[in-house]
Amino acid sequence: MSLPPGALLPHQRLPHVEPGMRIGLYGGSFNPPHAGHRLVSMIAMRRLKLDRVWWLVSPGNPLKDHDGLPDTAARCAWARETAASSRIDITAVEEALGVSYTRDTITFLTRRFPQVHFVWLMGADNLASFHRWRGWREIAEAVPFAVIDRPGWTLSAPQSPAAQALARFRMPEIRAATLADSPPPSWTFLHGPRTPLSSTELRARKKATNSQ
Repeated sequence: MSLPPGALLPHQRLPHVEPGMRIGLYGGSFNPPHAGHRLVSMIAMRRLKLDRVWWLVSPGNPLKDHDGLPDTAARCAWARETAASSRIDITAVEEALGVSYTRDTITFLTRRFPQVHFVWLMGADNLASFHRWRGWREIAEAVPFAVIDRPGWTLSAPQSPAAQALARFRMPEIRAATLADSPPPSWTFLHGPRTPLSSTELRARKKATNSQ
């Protein structure tokens, strides 16, 4: 798997990277991006001692309906405004690669940058459905991952099929700062400030307002 020859569009380019960096990977449709995405990123950078977080703006989540999904260039522009941080990078590299699955993205990045310490970031709601992701066990074996708590998922997410299957690899939260340097499979569950915001809810609000 490789990037296509020729120049990439600006929003498809990979962020700057240096050997030894600790980078959180936060994937999603970002339709729309919101303060909750930024909160998760800031918590992850602080608790996991990350150098940066990359928002991987997906061409479309394979588990969701793509009807009415704005193009990646627009969503990347919105994401940059929302992130409002020099330590959060925005990229639609998955579009350039022609991939939609996290497994394929992680395979590409870990092979392209073998000296970088990547950590996959996900909300607790995603952990609950992680067992439905294509190649979820391969993802867990490729990079450590951190789960950030969300309202309504504090107790149920750790009981999900994937969490139970990987229970013996769960790192105590007090050791979260060492996660990026830990060999996979390894993961932790981070508690802290939470927000009920979700892209699904924001789209529903906008639709309701427009229909009035």
